[in-house]
Amino acid sequence: MARGDAPQDSYHLVGISFFILGLGTLLPWNFFITAIPYFQGRLAGPLNSTAGTLSANHTEPEDTFNFNNWVTLLSQLPLLLFTLLNSFLYQCIPEPVRVLGSLLAVLLLFALTAALVKVDVSPRPFFGITMASVCLINSFSAVLQGSLFGQLGTMPSTYSTLFLSGQGLAGIFAALAMLMSMASGVDAQTSALAYFIAPCVGILVSIVCYLSLPRLKFARYYLAKKPSQAQAQELETKAELLQSDEKNGIPSRPQKVALTPDLDPVKEPGLEPELEPDEPQVPGKPSVFVVFRKIWLTALCLVLVFTVTLSVFPAITAMVTSSTSPGKWSQFFNPICCFLLFNVMDWLGRSLTSYFLWPNEDSRLLPLLVCLRFLFVPLFMLCHVPQRSRLPILFAQDAYFITFMLLFAASNGYLVSLTMCLAPRQVLPHEREVAGALMTFFLALGLSCGASLSFLFKALL
Repeated sequence: MARGDAPQDSYHLVGISFFILGLGTLLPWNFFITAIPYFQGRLAGPLNSTAGTLSANHTEPEDTFNFNNWVTLLSQLPLLLFTLLNSFLYQCIPEPVRVLGSLLAVLLLFALTAALVKVDVSPRPFFGITMASVCLINSFSAVLQGSLFGQLGTMPSTYSTLFLSGQGLAGIFAALAMLMSMASGVDAQTSALAYFIAPCVGILVSIVCYLSLPRLKFARYYLAKKPSQAQAQELETKAELLQSDEKNGIPSRPQKVALTPDLDPVKEPGLEPELEPDEPQVPGKPSVFVVFRKIWLTALCLVLVFTVTLSVFPAITAMVTSSTSPGKWSQFFNPICCFLLFNVMDWLGRSLTSYFLWPNEDSRLLPLLVCLRFLFVPLFMLCHVPQRSRLPILFAQDAYFITFMLLFAASNGYLVSLTMCLAPRQVLPHEREVAGALMTFFLALGLSCGASLSFLFKALL
């Protein structure tokens, strides 16, 4: 909560800046996975009128490099690694260097990706360059995201919500950019170039927003606080943030916990402070093991949710094509029904936790609902994927895939947000920060497990 003497956020410029910064942190991942048909076309041969297009159709080349699987795995492993390394990086590298350095590195790597559109590169070197870019971009994005969350710790919790909301809309932005580039009617090279220039512009705007923060009085008031002044606000903000979704920041009736720092008063010689009989004792440092024992089931549910999601999305779902005859709908089927539909329904699913939390933290129904999502794996594998050698096609009609995607995306968003909201309720107030750190680690673990399993499921097709 903002203090009474705090300046006003004129024209909501600070809020808009953090919203754009949130959008910029997840643009790289979303733009890469949405452009899977383009990369598959490039890996099949030179970019021309039929290869390297942004759309998928019945003549889609075989994914001999397993691009879908590798791009997912090499996007998530850096997240898991830098989740573990964050505490060391924060101590060694100043915050402005981490934020601006990461943004500039992502911008340069995306500029390289855009430049490669116009360069004729054979498939194997192109695959190696692209995978190296994916790994580096997501490494810098992980550092960027963690650094910005550190800044948000000194801000009112509303700004954490805006930042996370920007992250939640990154996937929709990428899907719309793809549809616009496809609908422009230009040749494949120009369409792909325009598509990859869009995130470069977004990252440039993010850099401008970050550089403008020190010039805004409201941002200076909070970001320039001394540690002793900011600690209470940071702990309160983190307590609220843990009850919001990691991606969209939809608050679930946050229960504020006023946590104040343990500041020792200056002791005068011969004078010892006396404790009142009923004065509550300051809790000690929370034990990671004790906190884990309280939230292990919720953390396991979070791992399983992301394991199911990343095992088939986008590795399997991006391969599904329309069963109708070639035409406009066949060309736009996957961008709309896979990527745009997933991101919209995922966002709506996360938004539901603003209105109700069901089942609650004491219910055993949550693990059952999470395990039921494993049914989506065979359902998507039996959809209309022409490139298969083992399993039959049982759900050839487009309506089946659309129905599965609606339920798949909405359940992913809701269950992810629900588990992130329930975890802080299962621990004591002073343990919530540790609970949040553990849930963030298990979130990254689930993403990595799902990306690894995608290789197996694709091989079973």
